[in-house]
Amino acid sequence: MRHRGASIIFFNSSHQVLLFLRDNIPAIPYPGLWDLPGGHLEENESAEECIVREMFEEMEINVKGCSLFRIYEFSDRREYLFMLQEDFKPDEIVLHEGQMIQWFTESEAEALELAYGIRKVLADYFVSLRQKGAPPPLP
Repeated sequence: MRHRGASIIFFNSSHQVLLFLRDNIPAIPYPGLWDLPGGHLEENESAEECIVREMFEEMEINVKGCSLFRIYEFSDRREYLFMLQEDFKPDEIVLHEGQMIQWFTESEAEALELAYGIRKVLADYFVSLRQKGAPPPLP
């Protein structure tokens, strides 16, 4: 059985997304690449419970009330993607995992080396944003 994970798209009022730079440890998947915050579901844990637990453990952020964006079937996992608007400053977040977090515009995110599957997720997110009539992201 493939593993199951839960990730979250934090977006701010400037239509940027928050990504984190994974630790550069060869033993972990996708070391040193940019990714969405999240983690693996534990046995008998729902996706919602997972994302709430992971964000509290990794960033000390309460994401209760976040909404499900989509579920993705990747070759290595099923990923539940949540979303939540936040306007926090990355340097005010206590980061327990990863090297750093940063806000990115759509074009900035497209230029990054991203973990497997995240390019598709972000492309879908920005398309959905435009379909909802949101103003274009700031340059």
